Amino acid sequence: MSAQLISILVLVVIFALATTRSINMGALAFAGAFLVGTLAGGLDTDGIFAGFPGDIFVVLVGVTYLFAIARANGTTDWLVAAAVRLVGGRIALIPWVMFVVTGALTAIGAVSPAACAIVAPIALGFAARYKISPLLMGAMVVHGAQGGGFSPISVYGSIVNGIVERNHLAGSPGVLFFASLGMNLAIAGVLFVVLGGTKLRRRQLVTAGAGGPETDEEPLPHEQRIPLDGPKIVTLTGLVALVVGTLVFDLDPGLTAITVAVLLSVAWPKTSRSAVSEITWPTVLLICGVLTYVAVLKEIGTIDYVGNAVTTVGIPLLAALLLCYIGGIVSAFASSVGLMGALIPLAVPFLAQGTIGPVGMIAALAVSATMVDVSPFSTNGALVLANAKDVDRDKFFKQLLVYGALVVAVVPLIAWLVFVVPNWG
Repeated sequence: MSAQLISILVLVVIFALATTRSINMGALAFAGAFLVGTLAGGLDTDGIFAGFPGDIFVVLVGVTYLFAIARANGTTDWLVAAAVRLVGGRIALIPWVMFVVTGALTAIGAVSPAACAIVAPIALGFAARYKISPLLMGAMVVHGAQGGGFSPISVYGSIVNGIVERNHLAGSPGVLFFASLGMNLAIAGVLFVVLGGTKLRRRQLVTAGAGGPETDEEPLPHEQRIPLDGPKIVTLTGLVALVVGTLVFDLDPGLTAITVAVLLSVAWPKTSRSAVSEITWPTVLLICGVLTYVAVLKEIGTIDYVGNAVTTVGIPLLAALLLCYIGGIVSAFASSVGLMGALIPLAVPFLAQGTIGPVGMIAALAVSATMVDVSPFSTNGALVLANAKDVDRDKFFKQLLVYGALVVAVVPLIAWLVFVVPNWG
């Protein structure tokens, strides 16, 4: 058996074990890179480590470190509370506030699961208290996170744009961002109508201390007046500096974020002390492991092997659609980012033919692989399921499962029609 086939079988085993045994896929990928690289590919240790994505490692550590500090000093709670107060008690706007807040968090650097972990408990608390469909609220949180998730300074955007650059493909960070934002915004609008969001317009939000009835319930974060103190002001300034520095002055987002985080830690060491332990190390391990394994695949020729196999389909548009569906189906059961790290390089030989525009194809792959994260088997979907209140959990699980299946069936096709077909030829 050739080294290329062995490496593909190992990749399948990695995805299977990560899905069925709850083992971090990055750890499996590092082990796979070592075994395949040395035993089948003839690589030495330096050859394996040459594929380690140091730039992406710094991005992941930097932005999650900064947001851990922002969470510890209450900045993220203040942002959510301020956003909710802006709606002025209009319940119909609450789902959209959740969409915007999670989108803003991911757009400025929070990883998608972290943003969902911050907002999902608040959103599902609203849903239970004010009789809003939990599926609507949960989906708005997830689609909001994915809508902002491909900004040029976001974790997802930085990863995909880095992969595109390293593979010498024509890319467009702006197209990638607005493609994801537009698709998620559109599906959120459909959900809002289908799941009864328009019926909420006649209802007003009554909170404790605002003329409403007395309640023994614990107040939700939006009902608490959170003071804007010095640490929060400086943290907000740091987030603005991160956005301006990376977008206007083309500074590295990872190094910029970690610099801001270090300055905050020096100024307020007590609130920042636990932030390092809250860096999303499992995500760092996952992404760096998968990308290292993909680098080994590229080094031993597997990427070219698979890419050339896709081109044998004979119809470029059909091959592109096949790749989109592969991304959607596998991502519903595995890591979206880890999958993109493997999927985009696999499409490189196919894109090299020049019949399919790389910018549109990359956008379609990114959308197909991330919009399915509402599946209860994904981290984001699991967070929504875990935070649902006053619901039949088995029934809600089935609702998420059915909705996830609909997304898998429809979104890759729509992404292909919108982003790939117009750029064909």
